[in-house]
Amino acid sequence: MVLAEDSALVREGIAELLHKFGHRVVRAVGDADSLITAVRECAPDLVVTDVRMPPGHGADGLRATIRLRRSDPGLPVLVLSQYLANAYAEELFTPGGPPRRQSQGGLGYLLKDRIGDIEEFAQAVERVAAGAMVIDPQVVQHLLTERGRRHQYQLLSAREREVLGLMAQGCSNAMVRDALHLSEGAVAKHIGNIFAKLGLSPDDGNRRVLAVLEYLRGE
Repeated sequence: MVLAEDSALVREGIAELLHKFGHRVVRAVGDADSLITAVRECAPDLVVTDVRMPPGHGADGLRATIRLRRSDPGLPVLVLSQYLANAYAEELFTPGGPPRRQSQGGLGYLLKDRIGDIEEFAQAVERVAAGAMVIDPQVVQHLLTERGRRHQYQLLSAREREVLGLMAQGCSNAMVRDALHLSEGAVAKHIGNIFAKLGLSPDDGNRRVLAVLEYLRGE
């Protein structure tokens, strides 16, 4: 993995945590330019990056990530930050090329202050590295509001929104079942309804990912 975090203490802490769970951090850097260099030189299985870092101390980390994903759409990236950079976050989650392009690697966006369990963080890392999408539900809701797509969100029932929120976190059907205390049949029905309301057919490939992305991209 390549880790990008401008705070030396936080960077070392995350690197140690990743090591504890059996991952190898091949490069840990503190600025966006070094992130781009490290990824190009090391070809990592996963990038874990903050949003705000030098040289501009703005959303440089996220902008660097977008550049890397443009050149390598299959690069798995987990954004781990205290901040939500609206415009750049939306761009990150909007695939390039045709709307149904399936070559995107795993992608995640977690807010540091909302990670309450180390095990959950470790699971998110593994899911993104394996190609899944893991998004904090607060990030999803914020981006929906910013895009003015609340009318589409209202197509879903309250329970379907809960299910979609768990899907955005990378949860499997079994995990959704356990979290919401539903039967397997009920989970499958809710997910089917979500796909139907969003107009996603079986031919669309990874509908679990697309169900979240449909909210984040323009018409």
